[in-house]
Amino acid sequence: MIFSTTGNKATIDRKLEERSKKLASVDVNLSPDQEAYLKATASEIVSFIADGKWTASAVLEAYIQRSVQAQEATNCVTEIMFDEARLRAKELDVDFASTGKIRGPFHGIPFSLKTRLTVAHLDDYEGFDSTIGFTQWANKPASEHATLVAQIIDAGGVPFVKTNVPQTMFASGGESALLALDGSALGIGSDIGGSLRMPPAYCGVYSLKPGSGRVALGGAQDPNPTFEGIKCVTGPIARSLTDLHLFCRTIFGLEDPTGIAAPLPYRETQLPTKLKFGYYTSDEFIKASPANKRAVLETVDALRKQGHECVEFTPPGALVIFLALTSADSYKKMLSHLGPDPMDASLRLAVYGARAPRFLTALVGWVLRTFLKDPKAADVITSAGSKSYLEYSEWVGRRQQYALDFRKKVWDQYGFDGIIAPVQAMPQLPHGAATNYSALCAATVLYNVLDIPAGVLPVTRVDPEKDALTEEWTKRQGEGSRFMEDQIFRNSKPLYDVASMKGMPVAIQVVGKRWEEEKVLAMMDVVDGALGGRDFGPGACKGMKVDVLVTE
Repeated sequence: MIFSTTGNKATIDRKLEERSKKLASVDVNLSPDQEAYLKATASEIVSFIADGKWTASAVLEAYIQRSVQAQEATNCVTEIMFDEARLRAKELDVDFASTGKIRGPFHGIPFSLKTRLTVAHLDDYEGFDSTIGFTQWANKPASEHATLVAQIIDAGGVPFVKTNVPQTMFASGGESALLALDGSALGIGSDIGGSLRMPPAYCGVYSLKPGSGRVALGGAQDPNPTFEGIKCVTGPIARSLTDLHLFCRTIFGLEDPTGIAAPLPYRETQLPTKLKFGYYTSDEFIKASPANKRAVLETVDALRKQGHECVEFTPPGALVIFLALTSADSYKKMLSHLGPDPMDASLRLAVYGARAPRFLTALVGWVLRTFLKDPKAADVITSAGSKSYLEYSEWVGRRQQYALDFRKKVWDQYGFDGIIAPVQAMPQLPHGAATNYSALCAATVLYNVLDIPAGVLPVTRVDPEKDALTEEWTKRQGEGSRFMEDQIFRNSKPLYDVASMKGMPVAIQVVGKRWEEEKVLAMMDVVDGALGGRDFGPGACKGMKVDVLVTE
């Protein structure tokens, strides 16, 4: 999302006008036949096309129309690639008509892409921008596809829109909103701190954050491309688990020109009859809200009824390590592309906190420890900021030791197959709350620091009768951050407002060991089956309150 000032207004106006013209050319009135395309999973779309019942062009038009409706409701789309997608779909239809064979596992699937993924020209059409919210990057169309985009097209996929992100690309919000509204059949996001998990959880869709080395990253725009303190990864967002499997079966192991993605194809997984899961409802920084705790406990109860073992444990926190590494240059490189753009309000707390003089952060930390009795918040405050190479390398060493300790004290000691965890302490955040509550990412960054796979699946919806605050939350209990939990649960107007969130999705994370993405998906199948029928998946958006599907 690009913010306007005098210095960048002409660029923004031009981009908005270009997008508006392309959107206005679409008739958004869907026929009953077109609704059937939107209610199909990506896997079913390929199957119907392979059987000769549907065409890629007909499917694409339905998703184009629905994406325009989703854009009007949520501002989830940036680059419009409708005409180019129509040419690709027509080419697929001509090939199928002459050969009777589909081009590949993605044949005819309309794909949406997080805006960072570059898409080059097609025939007489030029490529597309990947601005990630910087006007300085506008009007610089890509000359080459990102590696993953090329792989998707080679497998028969049809990219047709790129989706919105906040400035510097801190989340995959546009992608998740579009999928939740059936505006895309399969989407691609990325994750360095929770972007493949928090937005899908907010919107009631499925996703997989793989570990690094499973999906190619080459050609993707990044405001800090050389940063390796925490690995950024790319992965799928979908409306069904079947489609996550389809993506991974197709993409895992494909050749990566950069050599970063491992030549490790998708491996079918045979799970034991009885699985052992660890679970928790507090990451010891912010405890899960009543709704998020219920989602975890209902999952645990369903798994136990199926004969699986579930053991509660307490994970060691990783937010301090994450923040120390990601703020090591005070975000100078990441924000060096701002030019005339104002800084997004959601970045200010992190950026100004990292740039504060050390004596000031030390003083704030002392006050938090001494008077507010909140050592957790104090550690977070004092870990941020510029570091020398020696200091940075010491934090890298802490990250490495943390991963070793986690393996010994969690995986080895308990013998877990997987972990069931909250995605975040809150089901969703209201508009603008990311400005002050970015520390809620503590629940997701844990698995970025560890660089292990984590999937998201929706479990339930917020129920004011079941999910109201009780003394467990209104009175201080546990070892979390007093400062954060007071604002979320105990203030006169707490952030957690169960009435305003009524009916909104609540999801969980399913976590596995390094290089066990396939097992994570298989365990997600087990969890999904144990929970039984729920109102999620293609078509679930009917009657949904779209005004709360924000792209911030």
